[in-house]
Amino acid sequence: MSNAHDSAADRASILGPTLYFKGDLTAEEDLLILGRVEGSITHSQRLTVGAQGTVKRIFAPKSSWWKARSTATRSRKSVVVKETARICGNILAPTVSIMEGAAFRGTIDMDGKKDVQQAGNQLSAGARATKVSGGAG
Repeated sequence: MSNAHDSAADRASILGPTLYFKGDLTAEEDLLILGRVEGSITHSQRLTVGAQGTVKRIFAPKSSWWKARSTATRSRKSVVVKETARICGNILAPTVSIMEGAAFRGTIDMDGKKDVQQAGNQLSAGARATKVSGGAG
């Protein structure tokens, strides 16, 4: 199956572009978000947010790939912010890449020595205090 948004669609569960999910979502598989998630996502595999997708908070042990909007994310491995992304919030990950053209307003913490619980609390507080701005293009 081919998807214009991301080749991750070939191996991921997909939350479609018309989906609106409110609450906490937990996933144990690759996940592609094309719709809107108001709440937090905790998952153990790779997470991709498509060009029109929006997510409030992410707690991702593996890689996160952003093409859309978000307010906060934490990953134990890496975060890649693609050129169409609009991020207003905090990122906590040992490796962070922001592509040219992306819009980012917030803080990036790449210090892996921070206490995980403290970092989660910081991100939760930051997500409540920040607003998503602008549209993904």
